[in-house]
Amino acid sequence: MPSAWLLPEHVADVLPAEARRIEELRRGLLDAARGYGFELVMPPLLEHVESLLGEGGASADHELDLQTFKLIDQLSGRTLGVRADTTPQVARIDAHLLNRRGVTRLCYCGPLLRTRPSGLHGTREPLQFGAEVYGHAGLEADLEVLELALDALRVAGVDSVSLDLGDARIVRGVLDGVAPDALRRVEVELHAALAAKDPAALRDALRGFPAAAARAALALTRLYGGVDEVLRAARRELPMHPPVAAALNDIEWLARRLRQSHAEVDLGVDLADLGGYGYYSGGCFAAYAPGSSDAVLRGGRYDEVGAAFGRSRPAVGFSLDVKALAALARRRDTAPAIRAPWGEDATLRAAVRRLRDAGETVLCMLPGHAHEGEEFACDRQLVAERGEWVVRTL
Repeated sequence: MPSAWLLPEHVADVLPAEARRIEELRRGLLDAARGYGFELVMPPLLEHVESLLGEGGASADHELDLQTFKLIDQLSGRTLGVRADTTPQVARIDAHLLNRRGVTRLCYCGPLLRTRPSGLHGTREPLQFGAEVYGHAGLEADLEVLELALDALRVAGVDSVSLDLGDARIVRGVLDGVAPDALRRVEVELHAALAAKDPAALRDALRGFPAAAARAALALTRLYGGVDEVLRAARRELPMHPPVAAALNDIEWLARRLRQSHAEVDLGVDLADLGGYGYYSGGCFAAYAPGSSDAVLRGGRYDEVGAAFGRSRPAVGFSLDVKALAALARRRDTAPAIRAPWGEDATLRAAVRRLRDAGETVLCMLPGHAHEGEEFACDRQLVAERGEWVVRTL
């Protein structure tokens, strides 16, 4: 029989020091989003599965369906899902509960539960923070979301950020003219080969495709690196179908403005990075930081996200796992605390209350534990002097 204290695989307790870092980062991220005018929403952890996956259920988003835990509601008998991603819920809120005509900026931060981890050392219970703009189709909204994403990494104290820009329209434009049935048959293999930049696997997936489309798709495996070099090569090597040309122009527009506002960021282009390829409808981006083998945040434009709720309108946003980001964040010193004796004396208790009301952490030493509390880095103590309680340096 397994030990009662063992947790399921890829599920873990968060202990005090780490929990403090995560909570401080969560607050900082929400404050940053509020500074841009984003409103906080709190969707439920459980919903009817049709709402989480779209009206088509499992067929609406195959990958999200595989990641979603499902259970039967004992009140209604209907199938419920535990959210594996918050964006569909926020799209539902925008479409049905708020139903505003103009621009809506929404942010959120809450736990997810997934059937599988994202990697060998990944978790099945991320704490997802995200921000989304609804109702504006222009690149101005994309730029605002990108700037907030970079500010989120700055809040975490992450240095040496690399940001790759891409666009979901590139692959679709390159393969324009290929029979839809042929694309569907090899979609998973095709995108896996592009993501891995594996020309051999890509050739296998493209077997039987028109020569021009196959040649252009193979070129994508080389089109990553510096912004100017990649864009020049892309315009030379890719067919300039309208979606491809528009995507390259948009990437160039965003890159120019990001260089002006965030010169410290290592900016690049990766036209084969298709993380969440079934999700995005236009420009997309991924940010990387030292110490992480995968992107620390991803985002982009997903204009069709509200279609399942009967209101398809422009949408762009990003999300990240606060737990993963906290592990990369610059360590901050624990805020100093004040050590106080425990006692029933009214003046002592009033002094402790005044200090706490002023924002201080006051650790009262319970009887028999006068030498504990080192984890709070107490640098001062509350002592009685001439009938008054005063704070003195330890």
